[in-house]
Amino acid sequence: MQAFENTIDPSEVAKFEAMASEWWDPNGKFKPLHMLNPCRLDYIVSQIAAEFNRELGKDKPFAGLRLLDIGCGGGLLSEPMTRLGATVVGADAAERNIPVAQVHAEQSGLKIDYRHTTAEALAAASEQFDIILNMEVVEHVSDPLSYLTACRQLLKPGGLHLCSTINRNIKSYTMAIIGAEFVMRWLPRGTHDWQKFITPDELHLLLEQSGVTPVDRKGFVFNPITWSWSISPQDLSVNYVTSSVKPA
Repeated sequence: MQAFENTIDPSEVAKFEAMASEWWDPNGKFKPLHMLNPCRLDYIVSQIAAEFNRELGKDKPFAGLRLLDIGCGGGLLSEPMTRLGATVVGADAAERNIPVAQVHAEQSGLKIDYRHTTAEALAAASEQFDIILNMEVVEHVSDPLSYLTACRQLLKPGGLHLCSTINRNIKSYTMAIIGAEFVMRWLPRGTHDWQKFITPDELHLLLEQSGVTPVDRKGFVFNPITWSWSISPQDLSVNYVTSSVKPA
């Protein structure tokens, strides 16, 4: 059995531990994620439906699919995936996130398997999933390649890996750090480390090296006039998302 290095960065975990109670407050420290979430969900749902030939007009179109939401936080993605019929495991390295997610799921009448664990621990236990949601996590780990390799191990052959992160350039520094942390104060200062951001080409190579095949990438673009997010095929300058498939 393959051994996996622990890629958890304790300082990164501590940042999110400190904000755990605010996950479901749309005006709290996770306001940027609440604003982005509809756009993320549009991309996720369309990619899963296309890959697994599911009809979105049907009740619970993702029934029969086992999904891992790694870095699940308070469950902002785990809950809608469960409503769409997927069997969801929500995993997070920040222990305080798990009871927050569990309580909210119970209040919403949803059954979600939330665990305080890591991708590496799940891979070592030989867990297998049809889909992995790996959203805004890879920029917080200590070794992205080792982490993505563990994620690949968790996928069934033909499985789908969705990974989003933040580009590394002057624009991303201006918007994701100066804008979000210092000007708008949407996030506590120090939430992001610009040097750990990953360019789309770097992520493409890391995904290939981990053993999956990248098949799509799009940008998430914020419009300050309409105060909304949209999906862009061309603009990957700040936030972006990728889809990859594990060879069958």
